[in-house]
Amino acid sequence: MKRFRSATRPAQAIAAVASLALLAGCAGSVGGDGSGSGDSAGEGFAYDSSQDEIDEALADLVPVTIKFQPSAMSEKSILAPNGLDVKKAIEERSGGKITVDIVWGQAIASYEDVDDALADGRVDLAFTLPSYTPAEYPAFDAIGTAMSTLPSSPVASDLAANAAGVQAAWETPEVLAEFEKKNLVPLIPMLAAGGYSTMCSKPMTSLDDWKGKQIRVGSAAAGKQVTDLGATPVSLSFPETYEALQRGTVDCDLGQLAPNVEAGTFEVAPIIGVASDAGIARSAGAITAGKKYSELPVAYQQVIFDSMSTTFSTMMEVVIGAKAQAVEQAKDNDGSVQPFDDDVQKQMAKYAKNLSDKTAEKAEVPDAPKRLGDAGSEWAKSVSDLGYDDKGDFASLDEWYPEDANYDKLGDELFEKVMAEHRPE
Repeated sequence: MKRFRSATRPAQAIAAVASLALLAGCAGSVGGDGSGSGDSAGEGFAYDSSQDEIDEALADLVPVTIKFQPSAMSEKSILAPNGLDVKKAIEERSGGKITVDIVWGQAIASYEDVDDALADGRVDLAFTLPSYTPAEYPAFDAIGTAMSTLPSSPVASDLAANAAGVQAAWETPEVLAEFEKKNLVPLIPMLAAGGYSTMCSKPMTSLDDWKGKQIRVGSAAAGKQVTDLGATPVSLSFPETYEALQRGTVDCDLGQLAPNVEAGTFEVAPIIGVASDAGIARSAGAITAGKKYSELPVAYQQVIFDSMSTTFSTMMEVVIGAKAQAVEQAKDNDGSVQPFDDDVQKQMAKYAKNLSDKTAEKAEVPDAPKRLGDAGSEWAKSVSDLGYDDKGDFASLDEWYPEDANYDKLGDELFEKVMAEHRPE
């Protein structure tokens, strides 16, 4: 059986797109005025500039170091490329003028505190989880909740959903205002990462299977969906989950597969349940910059912002590659992947739609679910046109998923169509 590894791929230079020079010239800025560094802010550079032109734009700027908190716990983590690839992209594009100091494991600030750490300058760039505080990010939460209404598949649907989430967040002024209120600069205003699955010690595919089960959940929205299916949601920190599953304190974990690969969850919960017609509301994240970014010269802001294409493609490579590893680990522990029965799918889809609409109305962004859905349909076509279709079902993902999968082309297209107009100027 194929063995999947989380080796970091080199962060490649982003392909030049002729139209981006024009887009960059008329773009709205997400950064500050670049006046706080002590250097001349300069005029920056076009996105499709050669490395020589970028070096010239940065030549008179004083070297800087930025602190970056990615999602990974350590350099050896399965999620480590989410930090290492971005570091490489920024440092190479800046010609070494920007040094990225990676802080693993939320060592400076937890997800609950990272917004304040960004705003006061303890951290400069970070993966954040606005979904942890829906009361402070209601519009963001509305889009994250609406993710549950999109189709679900091991590869193509996750790619389309994540691209759609980025687009919908950028196109929703209320989401951007929520970051601005906290003095934060969104670089990728939503990263939905991977879809949710159940990980159980015994099969849980029918409605009867769900009734009375104790399910560990990671968000309030997921808890509501679990309750609607007749199970009891349990709030439990992730590090405690393995032991709870082992002892039978909870019957299943409901979440993304990637962190569970690293945690060894499939040793005690090797039965993976997956959706196809609809899914579970996701705890979405974002890549956000803080005080120091807003004070950097505009050319430095552009270097960092341009790396977001790499950030997106690497995140997708890590998340979807981890799914293949999860399927492999489940099988190694006498487990399997089992789609939810039609009755579960129908009830899940109905409740997802109702919850999505109610959440959006409460957040005063009633059009957000439709905006996300329309973007999802557009990106599903783009994903297919790029050749990223599913080559098999979820149960055999470990057999057909390519170990060297690369989503740079999708990252480039997302940057061109959605992000370029927000490039600092």
